[in-house]
Amino acid sequence: MQTDRIIAFVMAGGQGSRLQPLTTARSKPSVPFGARYRIVDFVLSNLVNSQIQTIYLLVQYKSQSLIEHVRKAWTISPLLQSQFVTVVPPQMMSGTHWFQGTADAVNQNIALIEEHRPDLVAVFGADHIYRMDIRQMVDFHKARNADVTIAALPVPLAEASSFGVIAADEEGRINAFEEKPANPSPLPGDPNMAFASMGNYIFDAKVLMQALKESEAAGESDFGQHVLPRLLNTHRLFAYDFATNVIPGVHPYETSVYWRDVGTIDAYFDAHKDVLGAEPVFDMFNPEWPIYSSGYQGPVARVLGGELRNTLLGAATMIHEGARLTNSIIRRETVIEEDVVLEDCIIMDYVRICRGARLRNVIVDRHNVIEAGDRIGFDPVKDQQRFHVTAGGVTVVPMGRVSYFARDVRGTGRGGYSE
Repeated sequence: MQTDRIIAFVMAGGQGSRLQPLTTARSKPSVPFGARYRIVDFVLSNLVNSQIQTIYLLVQYKSQSLIEHVRKAWTISPLLQSQFVTVVPPQMMSGTHWFQGTADAVNQNIALIEEHRPDLVAVFGADHIYRMDIRQMVDFHKARNADVTIAALPVPLAEASSFGVIAADEEGRINAFEEKPANPSPLPGDPNMAFASMGNYIFDAKVLMQALKESEAAGESDFGQHVLPRLLNTHRLFAYDFATNVIPGVHPYETSVYWRDVGTIDAYFDAHKDVLGAEPVFDMFNPEWPIYSSGYQGPVARVLGGELRNTLLGAATMIHEGARLTNSIIRRETVIEEDVVLEDCIIMDYVRICRGARLRNVIVDRHNVIEAGDRIGFDPVKDQQRFHVTAGGVTVVPMGRVSYFARDVRGTGRGGYSE
């Protein structure tokens, strides 16, 4: 049976202004997540697991960290020319401007569609934490002879203004679409929820190319604001209900269909709670649908003593005697010295927490040294004088400037396995 030819464009140029200061030196998709991943790893894993392996990652703001991560973590197969993840910055083939919106980003790379001559084009965002079998969405698209299919899910009405809001009939045919409306329409029968676009689209390739040419002529730049509302009047648009997506290997204790927008520090912090515990809401270990990331070559974590409760450790971390860690995530090559107490913390790569420090509800970004006896997360007024404190009470220590080669995570004067 003939297989559809599908290429994917992943929108990975997000500035992530609401994630400051974590996005001071990196784009939103490049922000670390969990003990070893980056946010971008989730959409790329979903595509690869769904056998969609011709992937163009469209980057823009502060992209170097993301480019390096993809170079080291996402080489699929040098032997098969149709299997790759390639980073594409703005080419400025038709002008001097950067990507002006999602539709403009794809339009600036329309030559790639012409080169591959696919049947379908997947246009997906890179900003969310989730698992999705995209082939099920493709099957839905084909069964309805759709021109465009939009992945959607119910969200609280109070949050719906941040999304495209959809009205659809029982078959899924879309009859109304509003991009980030001030007064979103609720779901029929549930006044507290709205049907929101996830920003993930499947297009018939010919329909997409024609729509992009028309949008360029009209000076339009965005799928949600311009292209989709116009296509709604002339083409068959359908909403794929993400709640129907089935992932193999999901445990009974997990949320069966998990999706989180981690666009703010508080949402990002809360999503980390979902991966902790003996029965996490989102279990990162699923051999039947793995989340891929870097092939880090460093050693395993080393625990010399202390007390650890509900804590994840990245590779090459070192925990010293007397340390107490609770509900925390420690990423790779981090040292926790004697008598340190961490409660509900995210400690990123290449950090040293010195003897006697106390941290609670804190995110420490990469390349930092927290000095001996320091207390962070206990006095919001004092913390605000030094760091960023969110409305939800999370203190963020921004990325440090400690020279990686000036210190050794094991105290031996040698460098580590940085990537």
